[in-house]
Amino acid sequence: MTDRTTPRLPLQAVLFDMDGTLVDTERLWWEAVEQVAAGLGRPLTEADQPDVLGRPVEYTAAWLGDGTGAAAVDVGAELHRQFADRVRAGIVPRPGALRLLEELAREGVPTALVTASPRAVADTVLAALGAGHFAVSVTADDTGRTKPAPDPYLAACRALGVDPGACVAVEDTETGVASAEAAGCAVLAVPSLAPIASAPGRTVLTSLEEVTPDRLRALVTPRELRVMSWNLWYGGTKVDDFRAKQLKVIAETGADVVGLQETYGTSARELADALGWHHHQAGENLGIISRYPITARLGDPDVGFYGGTGVRIRLDGGREVAVWSAHLDYTPYGPYEARFDGLPEAELIAHEDVRLAQMRDILRRIADSADEATPVLLTGDFNTPSHLDWPDVGWPVTKAAQEAGLRDSYREARPDPVRDPGHTWSPVHDEHEDGSGRPEPQDRIDFVLHNGRGLRVLDSRTFVSGSPRAWPEVAANDWPSDHAAVITTFALG
Repeated sequence: MTDRTTPRLPLQAVLFDMDGTLVDTERLWWEAVEQVAAGLGRPLTEADQPDVLGRPVEYTAAWLGDGTGAAAVDVGAELHRQFADRVRAGIVPRPGALRLLEELAREGVPTALVTASPRAVADTVLAALGAGHFAVSVTADDTGRTKPAPDPYLAACRALGVDPGACVAVEDTETGVASAEAAGCAVLAVPSLAPIASAPGRTVLTSLEEVTPDRLRALVTPRELRVMSWNLWYGGTKVDDFRAKQLKVIAETGADVVGLQETYGTSARELADALGWHHHQAGENLGIISRYPITARLGDPDVGFYGGTGVRIRLDGGREVAVWSAHLDYTPYGPYEARFDGLPEAELIAHEDVRLAQMRDILRRIADSADEATPVLLTGDFNTPSHLDWPDVGWPVTKAAQEAGLRDSYREARPDPVRDPGHTWSPVHDEHEDGSGRPEPQDRIDFVLHNGRGLRVLDSRTFVSGSPRAWPEVAANDWPSDHAAVITTFALG
């Protein structure tokens, strides 16, 4: 569990804009529009760039016509003529463009040309660059809508038979970036005239000379968020040197955010301080620590021993995620009643009323603090099994969470409860504590749930370090808890 690597998505294709990206025609286009506009008595300024750069001829012609009273069809014809004259006078490839196309060809990565220029102009440029570099070309003549609509990039992906999410679009204007992002592509922006801001899923570089096929592959590798749910067991105090052992676990697992239960009042703050992280403590039992900044605290700050608390964290690039930690009452404990007392399903479910009420309160608080876009994570020790694990008992607490739109990340990654039981209770309890010698029921009672908004489960597993000795001989254990932790790695997209 010390390895943070996850499967790399293959780079299925690279989709290139033309004007200003592969060839230095964006300036030629600006000069053509500038000349036509001046002839109409409408000199251009920098403020006009959004209506010119990356736009098809028809759009800019209509825009100039509206502003000057000229007929759009006449303006469009003149724009075509002025631009074509400049293109024929000489096309200059952008620095690094031909080298990158040749490297992609050698490595077998398909490429497409996706442009808002008409077919006649695109074919002229293709002839100069070498049409053989591109498996597909999509122009303004080939789709009903062109940039900034996603249609051109979606058409290129369909023609290539690739998934937009596994493709990188290379663009030089905000208009083109908007088109590629709307299609679901990762974007590499190399601005030509107007600047482009960085954003989640978008990389901005100054030149194609900085770009290699490996760098493009890295753009479709999902950004990860690793989330841990961990009951610390009286803050860890049952084990010698527990704080150092807790810190070692967090470092080994590569967790980015940890939902804590049984914090013993100060564990969240002390762990965060030692890690240089951010923390939130609610009541004496619940906490959350995060390597990312906490922007808001959610729920009741004075929550009792049982209940839930939450935060919003801000990831690199500005995206926010809501993370909650929950701890539900431990008594009566369903697996004991099922295996020791033989209670039927109806009675087991009836005895879940306290935990179910606690879960419904947490779900209400989550709903009250959420919006339609924010990813939500609920970690916790629920002290109840999952209905996904027991075919003959519909445990209501996890069902309530599922009905509220939360998914069980462990069962997404490992859907077979027989092959992957995922027991978190208990790595140190082999026998029941009453001294009867009865085997302790092992079960999965700790969870990392999510609402699926911008989150995709890459992996989920339980974690215990070392080989813990059984209770009560636990003081020397490397593992400072009586629960296994649950760790889920999400791709953000």
